[in-house]
Amino acid sequence: MNDSDEVAAKGGGGEVGMGDLVQLVENIRQVDIETHPVGDSSTVQRTTIWPVVDAGQVYVRSLRGRGGRWFRAASGSPDVVLHVGAEAVPVRAIPAPDPASVEHANAGYRRKYAGSSALETMTREEIFPTTLRLDPR
Repeated sequence: MNDSDEVAAKGGGGEVGMGDLVQLVENIRQVDIETHPVGDSSTVQRTTIWPVVDAGQVYVRSLRGRGGRWFRAASGSPDVVLHVGAEAVPVRAIPAPDPASVEHANAGYRRKYAGSSALETMTREEIFPTTLRLDPR
C-alpha cells in the first residue's frame, strides 16, 4: 500500500499525518476551507483557497487580507476542515506571519502558481500577515 492508498483508505475519518496532508494539497490548485464564525459553531462556511507546500509545511493566506471572512473565522476558531477532492481533512490554522514562514509561503506560491495571472495577488506584502500554517489535528 502506498501513501495515496493509505490516505484514501482513511476515507476522511482517520488521522491524516503531515506527510499525508502535504501529499493531498501539493498537486491540487484549490481546496475549500470550512470554518465557523466566532461564537457560532452551528454555522458552516466554505471558501475556496489556494494552499501551498514548502519545506514540508502547508501554508495558506487570505487574498482579501485580514478582512477575509474565512481568515477572520479561522483566526478566532483555528480548528478548521480542508476539503481536498473527496477528502475532509481536519487541520489547525496556526498564525505564521514570521519572516521565515512568509518566505516559505511565497516560495510555495511562486512555484505552484508560476505563470498564473493571480500569482501577484497572493504574494502582495500587505497580505503577508494573514499567512497561516496548517497542521493536521
